[in-house]
Amino acid sequence: MEDKPECSPSHTCPGEPVGSNINASCLVGTKVEGKAGKKKKKNKKRQETSGHGGRQMKTHSSGANTSHQEKTQSAQQTSVRSTCDQSIQTESPLSQSVQTESTQIAPIQCVHSLSTESKSTQTRETSFYLHHAYLGKSITDQSIDEQATQSSSSSKQLTVISWNIDGLDTENVYARAKGLLSCLGKHRADVVLLQELIPPCLKVLQNVMKDYEFLQANDEGYFTGILLRKDRVQFIQSNIVKYPTTEMGRNLLIASVNFLGHPLCFMTSHLESCKSASQERLNQLRRVWKWIKEAPQDQTVIFGGDTNLRDWEVKKLGELPDGISDVWEMLGKPEECRYTWDTSLNDNYEISNSIRLRFDRVFLRKATEGAQLQPESMALIGLEKLKCDYFISDHWGILCTFSFGTS
Repeated sequence: MEDKPECSPSHTCPGEPVGSNINASCLVGTKVEGKAGKKKKKNKKRQETSGHGGRQMKTHSSGANTSHQEKTQSAQQTSVRSTCDQSIQTESPLSQSVQTESTQIAPIQCVHSLSTESKSTQTRETSFYLHHAYLGKSITDQSIDEQATQSSSSSKQLTVISWNIDGLDTENVYARAKGLLSCLGKHRADVVLLQELIPPCLKVLQNVMKDYEFLQANDEGYFTGILLRKDRVQFIQSNIVKYPTTEMGRNLLIASVNFLGHPLCFMTSHLESCKSASQERLNQLRRVWKWIKEAPQDQTVIFGGDTNLRDWEVKKLGELPDGISDVWEMLGKPEECRYTWDTSLNDNYEISNSIRLRFDRVFLRKATEGAQLQPESMALIGLEKLKCDYFISDHWGILCTFSFGTS
């Protein structure tokens, strides 16, 4: 289907407060395993039903519509129920600052989960498991594709991941965070473009992924981020472009870098959600295209993000501007990579109808001089269901590889 419910659980709809205080995700203690977690999830979604756009809320047979505000309120209530009382903790859940190496612990804890163990023991164990997830399996357990990706430290090939990680969903956050770290650790992309980050999740990633430099578009609510692999990518400067008429706090995050002697520019954004916000979304898309076209001509520009676009919206703008290409189209429109939001396979949110849309897209504008960057492959990641019966996100991630050729 080329349509989606009116509004996704992790999306903000017009009229909602932007930048809600989402402090809920106390990873330890919110983990729900197996069928019980599934039942809990679906019961919750029946109360939230409604949906559309990039992260649209899923509609239920009742046809009722619920705003993103309910989602964030639910997350806050979950936090209270979990008794993650920051006022009585010396280390806030999932967002405590990193301490000295000798006493460093992961910023993930919850009062109610520490009934038989001390806080320090619990958080050290949590930190260990998250670091272990990121470091991954032994090389003999990895697939040939994973080995090839991880051995790319001396490769001239550029790898990029773009992913809406569904940070606003508080269901099974510990298992999903662990799964996310495992997936990012397997591929160790040169550049990672993330959407729907929240401060607690960002702190966890920063604490574990020490080999990356982090850029973020905000420090509250939910926002985008760019992760640059330190041994491969040299950071030069960044910029945040505001969308003047957004009702959801959306913006464009830009980073100029040097990759193996080549100047590159990376951009990411989470365009306005919900079908009813189509006009604002197209206004934002025009602004993205403008910044891509006006980037220095010696830079190759790669944009990756949750665009919430329907194909008819791009046609409404007269297709892509000259000089800007859709990487999926450049690679021959591989069918296995078409749908990045696919409720026929991904059941993180219960939706009565199967909805399949290409919300997440990667655009490329080549430099006018020097080596030309060409896309080589595209694959969807995050397709494996976790033991808790959830996927890492309700979006699939996109993994792209590029190589340089002569102009």
